[in-house]
Amino acid sequence: MTISTQLFPYFQPIVGSANGQIVGYEALARRFDLDGNVKSAGELFLHPDISDKQLIEWDRNVRRQALQRFSELNDNSYLTLNISAAWIDYIEDFSALPTLKILDEFDIDKNRIIIEITETQGDLDKLLKAVEMYRKYGLKIAIDDFGAGFSQLERVMAIQPDIIKLDMQLFQNAARGGAETDVVHLLSRLAKRTGCKIVCEGVETNEDFLFGFSCGAQYMQGYLFSPATANFQDSKKYFSQIDALRETFLARALEIQNYKNQFNDRIRKLIYYLQAEVAQTCFSYEKLSTELFKDSGLLHFYVCDNHGNQTTPNFNFLDNAWVADKKQLGFNWAWRPYFYEVLSFESNHRIVTSERYRDFSTDTLCKTFALRLDETSVLLVDVVADWL
Repeated sequence: MTISTQLFPYFQPIVGSANGQIVGYEALARRFDLDGNVKSAGELFLHPDISDKQLIEWDRNVRRQALQRFSELNDNSYLTLNISAAWIDYIEDFSALPTLKILDEFDIDKNRIIIEITETQGDLDKLLKAVEMYRKYGLKIAIDDFGAGFSQLERVMAIQPDIIKLDMQLFQNAARGGAETDVVHLLSRLAKRTGCKIVCEGVETNEDFLFGFSCGAQYMQGYLFSPATANFQDSKKYFSQIDALRETFLARALEIQNYKNQFNDRIRKLIYYLQAEVAQTCFSYEKLSTELFKDSGLLHFYVCDNHGNQTTPNFNFLDNAWVADKKQLGFNWAWRPYFYEVLSFESNHRIVTSERYRDFSTDTLCKTFALRLDETSVLLVDVVADWL
């Protein structure tokens, strides 16, 4: 097919959230259509009638062109090269990987190259051998489409990549208010805990970018800034745009945080009120104020001993009234982090707050506030937190 000579690289910029500059590029294969317009070559690499041998040849040809162009770029940016995990199966000599040879040919600093593993097929053992060799020479490893399926999670655990790219569809759905929001935040926390840097791909709107910020993404990539282009760009081209987006994010974050602080201050006052009431020897839940707790979001409270055993019923606040529910009497909560954390404090004024979680019995997103009641017991208060 003569089309192989028409394949060439375009470069999509990747911007840094912190410095507002172009920090790198992803090399993407392009070709001309019958009308002479530039279009993605992706459909060729998915064509069932084109052999892997031909596809690998085209891919290496584009990679060589991309690296030659990159060798002429006089800055400190990095270049991401996509390599199919399935094609690594065809490598016989892992000590002579084609990409490493091209890097030597053009005398490119290998620390500026990122190998982005695409697709979920391929032998994991061979992939690990290739990754080991790339890392030996200073290249970094990225995993594409993180969150798209279990196999990607398995690879992340096995490869321990330097960078992960969140699955584009998953990210966009989450950024636009979809049910995937909590999943993306969870994946982002997992990435950060394993030391991975996060790239949000498919950033097309200001809201996408701001959501990426909320996920703690260090890098962003997408049409909000630029599609892939034939030439490299000035590293500071999007600095003002990103600076303005950071200001918007900060203003929104402060507004939300101020609201959270007001909410938490109110809840804390209610918790201290409950602490004083429950500590009384003549405590009766039926005598608790209802007006104070109206529209507070409080679900219920209960008391545990120092071993985590629940010693009182759940005192539920329902329909502006207090109701006792004994079903969880004797349950043990010592294994929950907020319990043993508050237990470690000697002070009866230190409140510990849990992470947000979904209550099993009510299917409500909530948080638990924990406070020492006295030397022998702990007060625990569950509050609705679906907006937090």
